[in-house]
Amino acid sequence: MAMKTLLLNGTIVNEGRCYTGSIGIEGELIAVVHEGRLSLEEASQRFREYICIDCQGKIILPGLIDDQVHFRTPGMEHKGDIETESRAALAGGVTSYMDMPNTKPATIDYDALMWKRDYAAAHSWANYGFFFGGTNTNCAEALKIPTHLIPGLKLFLGASTGNMLVDNERALDCFFAEFPLPIAIHSESEAIIRENREQAIARWGEDPPVSYHPLIRSEEACYRCTAEALERATKYGTQLHVLHLSTAKEVALFDPLDAMESRAISAEVCVHHLWFNDGDYAEKGTLIKWNPAIKTEHDREGLLEGVQKGRISVIATDHAPHLLEEKQGGALKAASGGPLIQYSLLVLLALVDRGELPLESIPTKTAHYPAMRFAVAKRGFLREGYYADIVVIDPNQQTMVTKDKILSKCGWSPFEGMTFKHSVEATYLNGERVYYKGKLCEERPAAKALLFRH
Repeated sequence: MAMKTLLLNGTIVNEGRCYTGSIGIEGELIAVVHEGRLSLEEASQRFREYICIDCQGKIILPGLIDDQVHFRTPGMEHKGDIETESRAALAGGVTSYMDMPNTKPATIDYDALMWKRDYAAAHSWANYGFFFGGTNTNCAEALKIPTHLIPGLKLFLGASTGNMLVDNERALDCFFAEFPLPIAIHSESEAIIRENREQAIARWGEDPPVSYHPLIRSEEACYRCTAEALERATKYGTQLHVLHLSTAKEVALFDPLDAMESRAISAEVCVHHLWFNDGDYAEKGTLIKWNPAIKTEHDREGLLEGVQKGRISVIATDHAPHLLEEKQGGALKAASGGPLIQYSLLVLLALVDRGELPLESIPTKTAHYPAMRFAVAKRGFLREGYYADIVVIDPNQQTMVTKDKILSKCGWSPFEGMTFKHSVEATYLNGERVYYKGKLCEERPAAKALLFRH
């Protein structure tokens, strides 16, 4: 008989509403979503077969779906791997992830995709999906991939880790015209970056200071590439998803729509672009060096406004661990990327506390819209009949980020030394409580491959 658990009298935040209610879990699925407060006596009578867990004063959210992570398997496991990074995900309330293709070897053919899926089936602690990677020469191969296996196609329109730059016009036209699923793009103009890099080297030498990074990977580099991609997508009727926006100027290119189902073109922002600005380079240095770069406070505020007004549909992490020794150097020599997934939800809740985001937007942007954008079956919502991927937040238990608590293999965090007001009390994956009060379950849980019903 399937175990039955009742999360009793929590503050449920789901589908644009906050209300007191209870969630009944039976086996892998949500069996009951009850609105309204229940006394313990009433709960015991109405839900006799359930184990009741008092969630009064706690916040109950759907498990997060992170649509952009780099878990480094295969080929870069010294930085992180599917097992270590998915463990960190569960500790942060992230129950499902979509991994990017710029690994070694890259996920650019059917065999590489299936190898990753098989590996994750044996090692992942969270539910998993994998993007297929586009190149200048593999459009025909990409069109043959069964659509239920992948959330979409990843195109690097600016060079980043992995050397998967797609800059052939014929290849781009092929993907934009023919690929039937969402195309997720890294959007930076390589020509503008190259020109800015040469100017920076002429002024500063071979490795300019990290504060120069947002001037090399500039506002114009991002805006120009995004504008051109939107123009191409409009021409061909492409399903386009622009990853990790970093500028206020780009936000204005997107329509403020609420109906995700009717949106062909959408945008994502990452937690680091909502939290940091270029003034933080003085303290954090290369620990906050990402591609695209952290930019101005004006840009950060513009991105927050984009989330609030519906121009930005998804919040993700771009979790991309590097060892600390790989982060040494300046704007050109230090690696770009960092670990974020374990503390991303706490960052967003801190933004709620600061009045910069409404609480209702958190599940909308981190669970509902990722599920809808990539057609993830039976996840992303607290609904009866859906998989019980759930996170319980204690708003009164602080979380101090210390090195000994970091689960990512690289062993550091840009939030190290910070204390967040909230804590992730519990994470449920497919109905199983896999994380509770700072501890993961002892055995790897029964994570599942995400099913995409395009």
